[in-house]
Amino acid sequence: MSEHDPNQHSSSADDAARDPWTSAHAAPVAPPAATESGPGAAGGAWERELINRLAFASLNEQRRARRWSIFFKSLFSIYVLVILIAMFASPKNELAMGKHTAVVEVNGVISEKDRASADHVVGGLRDALKDKNTKGVVLRINSPGGSAVQAGYVYDEIRRLRKLHPDVPIYAVVTDLCASAAYYIASATDTIYVDKASLIGSIGVLMDSYGFVDTLKKLGVERRLMTAGENKGFLDPFSPMKPDAKEHMQQILNNVHKQFINAVKVGRGKRLKENPKMFSGLIWTGEQGIELGLADALGSTGFVARDVIGADNIVDFTEHENILDRFAERVGAALGDYSFRTLFAEPRMY
Repeated sequence: MSEHDPNQHSSSADDAARDPWTSAHAAPVAPPAATESGPGAAGGAWERELINRLAFASLNEQRRARRWSIFFKSLFSIYVLVILIAMFASPKNELAMGKHTAVVEVNGVISEKDRASADHVVGGLRDALKDKNTKGVVLRINSPGGSAVQAGYVYDEIRRLRKLHPDVPIYAVVTDLCASAAYYIASATDTIYVDKASLIGSIGVLMDSYGFVDTLKKLGVERRLMTAGENKGFLDPFSPMKPDAKEHMQQILNNVHKQFINAVKVGRGKRLKENPKMFSGLIWTGEQGIELGLADALGSTGFVARDVIGADNIVDFTEHENILDRFAERVGAALGDYSFRTLFAEPRMY
């Protein structure tokens, strides 16, 4: 066995390198691995990877934005639904546990087209008295008055309901104002409570309008009014007021005033301490009203519920009109209604 020569391998490699035949049949050598910073194919792979990352980032951002959009749209829909439920649901539908005091509001002008219409007030009173847990009813009033007809409807219905439900008292509680038609309604209740600074009374009737006769003449405008019946246009604001027409309307006002006075006398009975000015249309403070017999005592809604009725759990039975109807009435009919009230006279109690 010969001794191994360490230079033998290197000389063989040198011979192979010099021999073209040997070099051609040698094992192929793998090309150098591409690096990220290298040119050619390595550079293309880097760009593709960057584009892929940007594409995925954009896609994720779109998905995230879509999810937030769905979330906020759902939240807004829930909010609108809650608002609609709150608008359309009447407080009287709330669950009242045990005995309670029912409250019905008479708030604002008493008119067929306003919140304090006879239908709303009477509907609330009927619902309150149908409830077996109603121990007493408070008619909470803050109104300057309004239609004599609407007030008469409510007055008559209160007296009828008092006979049908003799064990459930109906009280009136005055906050700021209870005048004219509002007092007409209050006088039908069992007892009237006021604050010492409340204003009550104004037992009278009025009818007002405008006359534009001289204005038209100054403007050179000719009024052309044709009627069938000599008195058909006697309330026309552009024509002179005839003395006999004025006298006729005064008789109507006096008649309605007499109805008002009789209603108050029947409702208040012997509690009323009449004096010459009581039915003149003047108003009185709550304290003065108690002295005159127009009211009975000082007291708020909470006081009456707690200390008079004995049920401090208060449930609102006021009928609230549909929000869409309210919008239509306010926007669509407000100007026409105002024009009718101001230009064409009608008997009112305020």
